[in-house]
Amino acid sequence: MIQPEDVNIEEYAYDLPDEKIAYYPPAVRGQSKLLIHHNKTISDAAFEEIHSFIKPHTLLVFNQTKVVHARLLFEKENGSIIEIFCLEPLLPETELTKAFMQPPDVTWRCLVGKARKWKSGKLTMADGKTILTAEKKANLKDSFVILFSWNDASKTFADILLQFGHIPLPPYIKRSDEKIDADRYQTVFAKAEGSVAAPTAGLHFSKTLLEKIDSIEGCKTDYITLHVGAGTFKPVTTSVRNHLMHTEKIYITHNNITRLIEYLNKGNILAVGTTSLRTLESLYWIGVNILENAPEPYNVSQFTPYMKNTSFSPQEALIAINQLLQDNQKEFFEASTSLFIIPGYKFRIVNQLITNFHQPRSTLLLLIAAFTDNHWKKIYDHALTNNYKFLSYGDACYFF
Repeated sequence: MIQPEDVNIEEYAYDLPDEKIAYYPPAVRGQSKLLIHHNKTISDAAFEEIHSFIKPHTLLVFNQTKVVHARLLFEKENGSIIEIFCLEPLLPETELTKAFMQPPDVTWRCLVGKARKWKSGKLTMADGKTILTAEKKANLKDSFVILFSWNDASKTFADILLQFGHIPLPPYIKRSDEKIDADRYQTVFAKAEGSVAAPTAGLHFSKTLLEKIDSIEGCKTDYITLHVGAGTFKPVTTSVRNHLMHTEKIYITHNNITRLIEYLNKGNILAVGTTSLRTLESLYWIGVNILENAPEPYNVSQFTPYMKNTSFSPQEALIAINQLLQDNQKEFFEASTSLFIIPGYKFRIVNQLITNFHQPRSTLLLLIAAFTDNHWKKIYDHALTNNYKFLSYGDACYFF
């Protein structure tokens, strides 16, 4: 069995010139380029043609998380800007989607840019009659506890972020957010608020393209939720064994599980994006925890797959989750995952993947290396040579 210490992160470095990074989306969704990788053979296409490559009787699984306007820019009296980046709710204690529906006051864990210039006191900003106040309540190891208050009790925190906040573009897109980002850094099927980064493979899909996919014989689309955290951009700066993988919340319904079981028997499950893939693979390990009578919560730690030698089938694992939902009379399952997929990982649920091109030395590149049986270097060399654009607004790959 592969072990994290066997993976050398320096083998997953490559030179990514600045001009290869897409700073803006294409003019129209679907106009990106598409690299096809099948049986270790590479070919080129347009993304809007992807429906012609998808096999009949395939289940496409999308992440329906919605990006929130998580960046708040407060201007101090001296003109300096303090940026507050909302990460997760602390008070009131509730699940993430409900946290955005809260009236004043709310307390969140946040990152703070130029924190040294905010030694004490409250920060305020106003828009019309609405006044938003931020107060630093505590310093944590890598973040801050911030109390947000506003003077209009009819508005939820989601309303406030939409009114005052900015789209949290990835750090490698070195520009301020613009009007276009409010639409294009969001999938057309986004529904559940909670992400601070987009599930970028889904950005390529237009409603027209989704309709074409639905017309393929036996194909279905399904939607799960994994709220993407800022940790997705964290590079591996230590060894793979010592890297602390970020934790993300996943929400799965009884109907999701039932459909996955159906298509496992047909053999074609296509994850649209790495977040969908990590969610689906995490389900296997959650099911294993249930079958092994592990105590709740059934969360997945980053090295779970490399510590367990299990013989449970994917079907058995998913059936165990469904049985738990039925026993507890629940329609959905909530858990967290920090699953770290590295080369040598055995995929249990997903056998096809659509994704963008990822950063050097990143956890997502390790995932791609695992999925392509370490064929990633040839794929990325082809993309760099043939003028593909990289990262969130860039072009896509289809592995099957």
